[in-house]
Amino acid sequence: MARTVIPFGPQHPVLPEPVHLDLVVEDEKVIEARPSIGFVHRGLEKLAETKDFIEFVYVAERICGICSFIHGQTYCQAIETIMNIAVPPRAVYLRTVWGELSRLHSHLLWLGLMADGMGFENLFMHTWRVREKILAIIEATTGGRVIFGSCKVGGVRRDIDAAAITRILGELNEIEKDMRGLTKILLDDNSVKARLCGVGVLTRAQAHDLGCVGPMMRASGIAQDMRQLGYAAFNEIKVEPITRTEGDSYARCAVRCGELFQSLDIIRQAFAKIPDGPVEVKVTGNPTGETITRTEQPRGEVVYHLKATGTKFLQRFRVRTPTFANLPAMLQVLPGCDLADVPMIILTIDPCISCTER
Repeated sequence: MARTVIPFGPQHPVLPEPVHLDLVVEDEKVIEARPSIGFVHRGLEKLAETKDFIEFVYVAERICGICSFIHGQTYCQAIETIMNIAVPPRAVYLRTVWGELSRLHSHLLWLGLMADGMGFENLFMHTWRVREKILAIIEATTGGRVIFGSCKVGGVRRDIDAAAITRILGELNEIEKDMRGLTKILLDDNSVKARLCGVGVLTRAQAHDLGCVGPMMRASGIAQDMRQLGYAAFNEIKVEPITRTEGDSYARCAVRCGELFQSLDIIRQAFAKIPDGPVEVKVTGNPTGETITRTEQPRGEVVYHLKATGTKFLQRFRVRTPTFANLPAMLQVLPGCDLADVPMIILTIDPCISCTER
């Protein structure tokens, strides 16, 4: 049978960011997928040599808009490790809350895009309506909607008072009711199950051998979550990884839907335990040393490597993002699927190209 090469992307209705795949197909079956990335490379890692380590928090947050806060948090944690800075307990709890709000808005954005890709325009609009409520909470507490700007080396720039905490908890109760209905619509729909169940299967062994991270890994039965390392306030907050064993496209959707409610639970735990006290400490001197820091982004583990030599500029800044770790698995699950399944499989992986290319 003759083989044809069909270009997929970089412009495609299901892709919020540009990635190009050359799909080798026989009839309607995908035989091979060849990626081409680099459309939005911005040289952010090189900027570490020209922006001082305090200013660079803003650059780190702009690696990606969707998961910006945790990028800034991970960078700050790395600097604080090198400089042996003790962050106030209240600040690490606030970082935990904002990190989970970031995860909520990222997963709701994904859910809306998934619904749109399926042709569920109403579900798309209702999901993003709920996401707006999360963004409103973020804006009220940080001053930003997508780029928070609230994390700094040594703590955070803003506090959340008791009245605001009470108001946020009430709003989260209403948001949870909305999310229960939205996720039920997606996961219980027969057409969704027909298109996702048994499609794009990644076995547990494949997920392990290919180094998958995040929901893609947990949907294949591996219960690993960087929040279990105990960074920020997670040494005092209970986190159980959301897992499935099927490893297919439906399982990846179910894991993300489960993580929506997990994030709500974490925020409630954090607000129940948050101590009083300052939210920042004064930072003096320049960093000297080298460290690796790992945190859990909405798409999985992100790894930061920093090297400093005693000046105000870092010598080396390197990031391994979750989408970069999951790209080999994406190329693994596409061969054998129908051409029409490719957009749905890619959406279940939830690629973030800005993170990947920096």
